[in-house]
Amino acid sequence: MTTLVERHQAAEHDRRTRRRDTSVDRAEGWRRRAPLLPALIFTIIVTQVPFLFTLWYSTRSWNLLRTDGDVFVGLSNFGDIFADSTFRGAALNSILITLGCVAVAMVLGIFFAVLLDRKFVGRGVARTLLITPYLIMPVAGAMIWSISMLNPTYGLFNWTIGLIGLDPVDWTSTYPVVSILMALVWQWTPFMMLLVLAGLQAQPKDVLEAAAVDGAGWARTFVSITLPQLRRYIELGVLLGAIYVVNTFDQIYLMTAGGPGTASANLPFYIYQRAFLGFDVGQAAAMGVVVVIATIFIAMAALRLIFRSFDTKD
Repeated sequence: MTTLVERHQAAEHDRRTRRRDTSVDRAEGWRRRAPLLPALIFTIIVTQVPFLFTLWYSTRSWNLLRTDGDVFVGLSNFGDIFADSTFRGAALNSILITLGCVAVAMVLGIFFAVLLDRKFVGRGVARTLLITPYLIMPVAGAMIWSISMLNPTYGLFNWTIGLIGLDPVDWTSTYPVVSILMALVWQWTPFMMLLVLAGLQAQPKDVLEAAAVDGAGWARTFVSITLPQLRRYIELGVLLGAIYVVNTFDQIYLMTAGGPGTASANLPFYIYQRAFLGFDVGQAAAMGVVVVIATIFIAMAALRLIFRSFDTKD
């Protein structure tokens, strides 16, 4: 009988100890999270609350030019935008601009990072000059490309091709998407270069020395050793670049205004046109919801690839 009582008391003591430890751990967890709560609340207010309003507006037929007011239409706005050929063209332009900019900027970023990883006289100056385009505001960069580089009358590009006898080209009218891509690649190449350069400087030197001792050339070493070790940095650059470039607005607004017609309009610019020029708040909100959902899926897929690469042993 005494043994049963002692066992019961011991079990009760263990339960109280576990409960007390759990309470202490929970209190400690809240103490660690408390400093982050204001930032979390602020993020929810400035991001999630507007998105909830956008979801609400996407179910309404609300055009500011109509006097019949605000009418609930369910999901019909989504059906209308997917049947809109201009929306499909803007979505295709968004894909082309994003993929083209990220791919070309990453290739150039790797090239410049490999050059800057070598020691040479003036490397600090060269690094500063190559980083500069990323530090320039997108509006200023777009104006530089539109006026100084691609202007059909006195632009630098037309002056250069004029030296070899070619006729001047109105770049932003004839090749609007290519013009936007050139400005975006110029702006985002330094970002990719910095990420890749960080990866190059973080790789172990003993591995490269062992490859050199084994007689591997520069190209074989780069393809077989350096490039696989840069995979995480390249994936991170592609993810961040895609998230930012897909929301491009400044270059399109200032360089081509989405034209000719809507030939160079992407989804953010077309949403702007429908909301602030066409005053169709319902369909503009539906387009915004589609863009946000598509961006979330793309980001989730890219993050899964990145986390998988971190879980893989080198």
